[in-house]
Amino acid sequence: MQKIESVSALRLAAAQLKQAGRTMALVPTSGALHAGHAALIATAKSRSEVVVVSVFANPLAFGPSENFARYPRTPAADLERCAEAGVDVVFMPAAEEMFPRGYSTYVTEEAVSRPLCGVSRPSHFRGVTTGVAKLLNLVRPDVIVLGQRDAQQVAVVRKLIADYCFGTEVVVAPIVRESDGLAVTVRNADLTVAQRQDAATLYVALQRAHEMVGQGVRSPDQVIAEVTHLLGERRRIRVIYVAIVDPATMEPLREVVPGRTLLALAVWIDEVRLIDNIAL
Repeated sequence: MQKIESVSALRLAAAQLKQAGRTMALVPTSGALHAGHAALIATAKSRSEVVVVSVFANPLAFGPSENFARYPRTPAADLERCAEAGVDVVFMPAAEEMFPRGYSTYVTEEAVSRPLCGVSRPSHFRGVTTGVAKLLNLVRPDVIVLGQRDAQQVAVVRKLIADYCFGTEVVVAPIVRESDGLAVTVRNADLTVAQRQDAATLYVALQRAHEMVGQGVRSPDQVIAEVTHLLGERRRIRVIYVAIVDPATMEPLREVVPGRTLLALAVWIDEVRLIDNIAL
């Protein structure tokens, strides 16, 4: 496994692999790797000959009220997990390597990124698209592997790739869940036992929505009301949004169309922000 820390070295390594005719998959991560990331890497390995994992907490994706300095960083453990998973290249740049002093060029997607998380985190997706665009330009991967838990991010990156003609295929790995249904994320470690019990309600609510649609309910308002009610029964949960949307555009739908509808939600569990979703 090759560890790379500079932009120039990554560009050179990727170009050499391309010249050798190797297919490449990119797995962008913020580090603090967990079982969800392991699933992304496994998916990448099944789709390409070479897997490149970026381990980079992107400061541009954090808003002014979000504590970037407190985001967990476990570089030694991340390298060990990547080695065990058979990753070929790990890109671990410093923030100033990706965005050096004087950096002033940003990539902004202005439709898919606006609703849902775009309302409460207005600068987040600009950071995501800028960072991903730079990685795509450096690696030129055949495939980029993303996780379904970040459904809006998936849609935004799809739009970025289509609009900028990167030619990279987007592959989405299913959500990895804990035994109680909670989606695996680095934020779960911040939950107390009591908070964790309340957080498990997210999956219960999502499953209830899926059940309702299976029973023939097609009214978004009816499904949203039921999910919001279930979440509201837990005193630590504050709902940021519950929405039924088109999974490609993130626009709200007037009717649930089975197989073409996404229910997405975001909540606060006291001071921990969690997102989740389910296809209906």
